[in-house]
Amino acid sequence: MTRTATEQTFLLPDLGEGLTEASVVQWLVAEGDVVTVDQPVVEVETAKSVVEVPSPYAGRVASLHAAEGELVDVGRPLITVAAEGVAAEEVAAEEVAAEEVAEAEAGEAEAGAPTGDPAAETYRTEEQAGSGNVLIGYGTSAQVGPSRRRRPRGVPRREGSRHDGPTAAAAAAPADRPVKVISPIVRRLAREAGLDLRAIRPTGAGGVVTRSDVRVALQNLGVGAGMADTAADGPVAVVRGSAGPRAGGERRIPLSGFQRTASRVLSRSRAEIPEATVWVDVDATALWDLREASRTPTDAGPGILAHLARFVVAGLKAYPVLNGRLDVERNEVVVPDTIDLGIAVQGEQGLVVPAVLGAGSMTTAELDGALRDLVERARTGRATTEELTTGTFTLNNYGGLGVDGSAAIINHPQVAIMGFGRIIDRPWVVDGQIVPRKITQMSFVFDHRVCDGGTAAGFMRSVADAIENPLAAIVRL
Repeated sequence: MTRTATEQTFLLPDLGEGLTEASVVQWLVAEGDVVTVDQPVVEVETAKSVVEVPSPYAGRVASLHAAEGELVDVGRPLITVAAEGVAAEEVAAEEVAAEEVAEAEAGEAEAGAPTGDPAAETYRTEEQAGSGNVLIGYGTSAQVGPSRRRRPRGVPRREGSRHDGPTAAAAAAPADRPVKVISPIVRRLAREAGLDLRAIRPTGAGGVVTRSDVRVALQNLGVGAGMADTAADGPVAVVRGSAGPRAGGERRIPLSGFQRTASRVLSRSRAEIPEATVWVDVDATALWDLREASRTPTDAGPGILAHLARFVVAGLKAYPVLNGRLDVERNEVVVPDTIDLGIAVQGEQGLVVPAVLGAGSMTTAELDGALRDLVERARTGRATTEELTTGTFTLNNYGGLGVDGSAAIINHPQVAIMGFGRIIDRPWVVDGQIVPRKITQMSFVFDHRVCDGGTAAGFMRSVADAIENPLAAIVRL
C-alpha cells in the first residue's frame, strides 16, 4: 500500500504550572507504535506532580527524543509522529496482521495466548483510576488508542517488562477490582519489589495505593524501608569494580523534580534572607482540654492545628508586616489584603507547602475543614497550582514528625515561618507547684530586614497567650 508520511514533532508543552522542565518517568509508547490524538504517550514528573502527556498528533511514532529519567526543558522535542495517508484503524489492522504473520513465520506464536493483553489493560485501568492529573489544553477520554500496545517489528518480547504487570502471578490471575495507584512511581516500586498491587492494603482516598502502603507491605515482608525509598526515588548507580561491587563503593540517587525545585527555593532563601530565630515553650494544657471538651460522639470538633491556625491568623492581623513580602528593588514591604496560610505537608512526592486561600476570613470550624481537605489532597499530589504558589505565611507542624524543635527555613518570597513541636507531658511550675502539663515548643523564624526582634516577640506572644488562654482568645476573635 502506498503512503505519504509527514513527520510532526511535539515539543514538551508548558504544563500550566509555570515550570520550565520535566523529567521523563516512562514512555507509554515505543518507536513504530500507532498513536491517536489525545492518547497518553509519556509520563513526566514536574516539581509538583506526575502527569500523562497526550499526543496532539495521530500516526506512527518515528522518534522518542528523551530517555526515561532524562530531564527535558519546556519547548524541546519530546516525540516525533509520522502522519500517514491512511486511516489509523487501517494502519493498526495492517500492523496486527503483519506482526502475527512475522511471529508465525519466526515460530514465536504462543499457544493458547489470549487475543487481548490483560496486563496492558490492567495498567491502563490503574493509571486512569488513580491519576487525576491531565495535561492542560488537551481533552481526555475513557479509552484512547488501541487496547493492545504493539512492540515495533523486529523487537523481541522482553521478559519482565512493564507489560507483564506487577508480578507474573498477578498478570495471570483475574483482576477482582481495578487497582488505583497514586502515581506511576508507586506502581514501579511495587513491581521492582515483586509485590502484587492487589494484595496491598490501600489507605489513600478512594482506595488508592500510596507509596506509604507499599513501604508497609515491604516491611511486613521483612524488607527495609530504605529499599522502598531507593526503588521509588529513581535509578541508583553503584560504583563497581571489574569483579562486582567493591568495598567502599558509593551510590548516586538523582533528585526528583520536587527535590530540585525545593533545593532552589531553600538555597535562595538562605542566600538572600538574613533570618533570625526565636522560640518559647508554651503551656498548651488549656487548649488540649478545650479540644477534648468540644468532642461529641458524632462530631470530633476542630483539631489542635485548626486552633493554632486561627491564633496565627489573628496574630498576622495584628502584625501584618509578617504576612508580606519584600520588594528588594524598591525597598518596600508589600502587604496583601488577604491571608493565605501555607501549611507544610509531607506528601507522596516530597515536602510541599500549599495554602488555605482566604484563611483570614475563616472561623475555627471552617479552618478545620479547609485544612483537612488541603492536607489530604496535598499528600496525594492533588493540590492546585494556586494553592501551591500563593501562600503569604507558613505554619509548620513538625511535631507530627516526633520532634520538639526546628530552626526552619523561610519559604521564599515569604518573610516568616512559625513551627510547633510535639505536645508532651512535662513538669511545669503552676502557682508554686510542680505539676505535669502539656508543653509544646513554638519557634519563629523571620526576615530581619522586614522587622526587628520587638515585632517578632510581640507576634509570638500574641499566639502563645492565645494558646495558654484559648477561651479568652476565642471570645476576642
